[in-house]
Amino acid sequence: MSLIDEIYNLYEKLVADAILETRQPGDEQDFLADVMCVALNRLPSRYYRHSVDMMFYMAEGEMNDLKQQSLDAVKDAREFVTGHGREL
Repeated sequence: MSLIDEIYNLYEKLVADAILETRQPGDEQDFLADVMCVALNRLPSRYYRHSVDMMFYMAEGEMNDLKQQSLDAVKDAREFVTGHGREL
Protein backbone atom coordinates (compact mmCIF):
# COMPACT_ATOMS: atom_id res chain seq x y z
CA MET A 1 0.00 0.00 0.00
CA SER A 2 1.36 3.40 -0.93
CA LEU A 3 1.29 6.45 1.30
CA ILE A 4 -1.41 8.06 -0.85
CA ASP A 5 -3.72 5.13 -0.10
CA GLU A 6 -3.60 5.97 3.62
CA ILE A 7 -4.76 9.61 3.40
CA TYR A 8 -8.38 10.66 2.90
CA ASN A 9 -10.29 13.90 2.47
CA LEU A 10 -13.41 13.89 4.64
CA TYR A 11 -15.26 16.13 2.20
CA GLU A 12 -15.01 13.56 -0.62
CA LYS A 13 -17.37 11.22 1.23
CA LEU A 14 -19.65 14.02 2.41
CA VAL A 15 -19.94 15.51 -1.09
CA ALA A 16 -20.59 12.08 -2.62
CA ASP A 17 -23.36 11.54 -0.06
CA ALA A 18 -24.83 14.99 -0.81
CA ILE A 19 -24.80 14.23 -4.54
CA LEU A 20 -26.69 10.98 -3.96
CA GLU A 21 -29.16 12.85 -1.75
CA THR A 22 -29.83 15.51 -4.40
CA ARG A 23 -29.60 13.30 -7.48
CA GLN A 24 -32.36 13.89 -10.01
CA PRO A 25 -33.75 11.64 -12.73
CA GLY A 26 -31.69 12.09 -15.87
CA ASP A 27 -28.47 13.09 -14.10
CA GLU A 28 -25.60 11.54 -16.02
CA GLN A 29 -22.35 10.31 -14.50
CA ASP A 30 -20.29 12.97 -16.32
CA PHE A 31 -22.54 15.72 -15.00
CA LEU A 32 -22.34 14.39 -11.43
CA ALA A 33 -18.55 14.04 -11.67
CA ASP A 34 -18.32 17.68 -12.75
CA VAL A 35 -20.59 18.70 -9.87
CA MET A 36 -18.40 16.78 -7.44
CA CYS A 37 -15.22 18.41 -8.74
CA VAL A 38 -16.68 21.92 -8.52
CA ALA A 39 -18.11 21.31 -5.04
CA LEU A 40 -14.81 19.89 -3.72
CA ASN A 41 -12.85 22.80 -5.17
CA ARG A 42 -15.08 25.19 -3.23
CA LEU A 43 -14.60 23.42 0.10
CA PRO A 44 -11.51 23.37 2.30
CA SER A 45 -9.53 20.14 2.58
CA ARG A 46 -10.05 18.00 5.69
CA TYR A 47 -7.48 15.22 5.52
CA TYR A 48 -7.25 12.30 7.92
CA ARG A 49 -5.69 8.88 8.12
CA HIS A 50 -8.10 7.03 10.38
CA SER A 51 -11.79 7.84 10.61
CA VAL A 52 -11.74 7.19 14.34
CA ASP A 53 -9.17 10.01 14.71
CA MET A 54 -11.41 12.41 12.82
CA MET A 55 -14.39 11.63 15.04
CA PHE A 56 -12.34 11.89 18.24
CA TYR A 57 -11.06 15.39 17.46
CA MET A 58 -14.31 16.75 16.05
CA ALA A 59 -16.40 19.06 18.24
CA GLU A 60 -20.00 18.12 18.93
CA GLY A 61 -22.23 19.21 16.07
CA GLU A 62 -19.27 19.82 13.75
CA MET A 63 -20.14 16.83 11.55
CA ASN A 64 -23.62 18.25 10.97
CA ASP A 65 -22.04 21.57 9.95
CA LEU A 66 -19.70 19.79 7.53
CA LYS A 67 -22.61 17.86 6.02
CA GLN A 68 -24.58 21.09 5.54
CA GLN A 69 -21.55 22.80 3.95
CA SER A 70 -21.22 19.85 1.59
CA LEU A 71 -24.90 19.95 0.66
CA ASP A 72 -24.72 23.71 0.03
CA ALA A 73 -21.57 23.28 -2.09
CA VAL A 74 -23.26 20.56 -4.17
CA LYS A 75 -26.35 22.72 -4.76
CA ASP A 76 -24.17 25.66 -5.85
CA ALA A 77 -21.98 23.41 -8.01
CA ARG A 78 -25.06 21.95 -9.69
CA GLU A 79 -26.20 25.43 -10.69
CA PHE A 80 -22.69 26.36 -11.84
CA VAL A 81 -22.23 23.26 -14.00
CA THR A 82 -25.71 23.55 -15.47
CA GLY A 83 -25.12 27.22 -16.31
CA HIS A 84 -21.72 26.66 -17.90
CA GLY A 85 -22.41 24.43 -20.86
CA ARG A 86 -22.93 20.99 -19.39
CA GLU A 87 -26.24 19.75 -20.73
CA LEU A 88 -28.30 17.17 -18.90
